Amino acid sequence: VPWAPERTAAVLTEFTGMDLMLNRRGLVGAGVALTAGSALSSAMYDWLHTDPTLSADAPDFDNPLHADPAGFDRYEAAPIGSQEIEELERSVEVFRAWDAARGGGLQRKAVVGQLNEVGGMLAYRHPDHLQRRLWGVAANLAVLAGWMSHDVGLEPTAQKYFVIAAHAAREGGDRPRAGEALSRAARQMVHLGRPDDALDLMKLAQSGSGDEVLPRTRAMLYTIEAWAQASMGKGQAMRRTLGRAEDLFVSDRGDVPPPSWMQMFKEEDLYGMQALAYRTLAEHEPGAAVHAQHYAEKALALRVDGRQRSKIFDFLSMASACFIADDPEQADRYARLALMSMGSNSSHRTWDRLRQMYRLTAEYSSYPKIHELREEIKLALPRTAKGGNSARA
Repeated sequence: VPWAPERTAAVLTEFTGMDLMLNRRGLVGAGVALTAGSALSSAMYDWLHTDPTLSADAPDFDNPLHADPAGFDRYEAAPIGSQEIEELERSVEVFRAWDAARGGGLQRKAVVGQLNEVGGMLAYRHPDHLQRRLWGVAANLAVLAGWMSHDVGLEPTAQKYFVIAAHAAREGGDRPRAGEALSRAARQMVHLGRPDDALDLMKLAQSGSGDEVLPRTRAMLYTIEAWAQASMGKGQAMRRTLGRAEDLFVSDRGDVPPPSWMQMFKEEDLYGMQALAYRTLAEHEPGAAVHAQHYAEKALALRVDGRQRSKIFDFLSMASACFIADDPEQADRYARLALMSMGSNSSHRTWDRLRQMYRLTAEYSSYPKIHELREEIKLALPRTAKGGNSARA
């Protein structure tokens, strides 16, 4: 990482081909460790801070009309027009909405398959304006494939897709998109308990996004940085970073329409990330729980657009904050709201957050309501490979 520009389409196609064939048995990434954030950041810094040359975008072998023959079967490259690209862009929106509503498990293979097809299309040298849009589709699909992979616990696979997405975005000249793709890799690291790696990646995401990044996008990046700081117990730094995020969010006049990939970051998402950051900090500073409750309540009041997974996360942030704030009655209510919603969602991350909340119930296990809740959670949690459920505490 990074690889030569002319290899991006080939790498994309080869990896999606492997994923489609092997991940049904969990073989892609088996035994592979995640790359450290500092290693990714060092490898990609100079590359991300320079502009690509579109003439080198597609593999250019003896005949540029043919696909790179390496690796896996790929149909012969052929030109496509703006109408086909519009249809591909619309398909991204459909996949994105499905992921937000139901989690990444059910549509992941469809997204990977679509990305594999786009990799084949990129092997043909299109006019610059079409080639840029096609790289944009590839970046959006790769981010989605990564997010869906992360959502179902395929972590090394997810990280590879985020890196591929950053490459694709840069090849299309969209540095803010490349930065956002890397911020997904940072979020993954926080979720996995590696906030120091996340901060390394966020430095690269922030600086690599360039000067064209919109205030709202910059605000979103700061919320991820704040979550990482909260995970390390750095309360003052987290509060400063969230303050910057809020200032940037309200400063965005909306006179420039946001890119499609930022339309999922609305006011409720800012509040949801603030709630998550304060809930995370409350593990180190219990007094932060009241702020987590405040922001989770604001987020939930605005969640009306069918993005069920985000709503579940807000319920769990609220329930966890209530337990930390010594309010088991309210905690029980929000935990049950989360449980009711989780059956129709394929997101493993929601179960991971539920486990974190379950740990907080131990202190109140003598309360009849909480004892009952704990039993319900134990029954609901997915079974581990050994056949037992994964609740502990």
